[in-house]
Amino acid sequence: MTERVATTPGLFPLPDRAKQQLSDLKGHQKGDLISGSEGGQIAAAYEEYRGEVIAEQQSTGLDRIVEGQLRWDDMLAHPLTTHDNVSAKGIVRYYDNNNFYRDPVVEGDLTFSGDVAGELDAATALLEEGDALQATLPGPYSLFDLATDEHYGDDAEFFEAVAEFLGGEVEAFPDHETLFLLEPSLVENAPDEDHQEQLAEAVDAVASETDADVVVHTYFGALDEKTYAHLMDADVEALGFDLVAGDREDTLSNITEFGTKDAAALGIADGQNTLVESAETLDERVAWFEDQIPVQEFDRLYLSTNTEPFYLPVNKHREKLAAIAAAANTDEEEVTA
Repeated sequence: MTERVATTPGLFPLPDRAKQQLSDLKGHQKGDLISGSEGGQIAAAYEEYRGEVIAEQQSTGLDRIVEGQLRWDDMLAHPLTTHDNVSAKGIVRYYDNNNFYRDPVVEGDLTFSGDVAGELDAATALLEEGDALQATLPGPYSLFDLATDEHYGDDAEFFEAVAEFLGGEVEAFPDHETLFLLEPSLVENAPDEDHQEQLAEAVDAVASETDADVVVHTYFGALDEKTYAHLMDADVEALGFDLVAGDREDTLSNITEFGTKDAAALGIADGQNTLVESAETLDERVAWFEDQIPVQEFDRLYLSTNTEPFYLPVNKHREKLAAIAAAANTDEEEVTA
């Protein structure tokens, strides 16, 4: 029987009462926005809200607990905008929506940072017995796509450097059960032929640095055939499929043509729409996916929002998490009954 795992891509919406507090604090410590080394009051505020979002996941019954990434004002660009050799410059639209991030301009070697590892260390201290930690990072192609290179001077070399940088960060992570690499750029700005050739190697450079199960989660639609075929060469446990945005038939076509891994991540709840789907609706989407691929029984299905949920109001996000958790338990309840 296929195991269902209730999880999330991370990058949670900031709790409402935190927004003004952190905005005021950062207004008095503008340098902290560039360096990522927050002063005492800012660090204490993030610690408080980290505890809040972890407790929410625990009470909701998620099978994987994420740190929440509340500090990631620049969304997936965060691991670079907090790096000493990167300058956060002009404001850039974050994919095709009303969110914006500061362009991370790489001006020196992408040496080890440890910023995300520090977050995960703090999260680990808040876990309870039986909790399973899930780490979140941008995938190497998406981080490469979101950045500007003013140091390496060659696209292939820069792509490789980004992958090696992420791998070095992962190596410093505390023990974690799962690592989600978020790769929306593979859909939104598909790699050209040269970058397709580098793709599997770049993903492996990150995935090889952890013993955890690695999921490459793609969203905002389906991958084009060539990109999907190259991604299948990566040595990871699962690929992620967006069952909300785009044409689901294109996703099925890729799987039929090129196969897939023994596990999959399914984006079954809309991470950008405030409409809260019922657990029954989410379960139907999972069942639909399984019915379309009768030749393969998956070992595990990770159930999640299709995109990062930071677009959502906090109350709607929490309701969606509860629905995902309930959908993940559907098969278990049927067996018990």
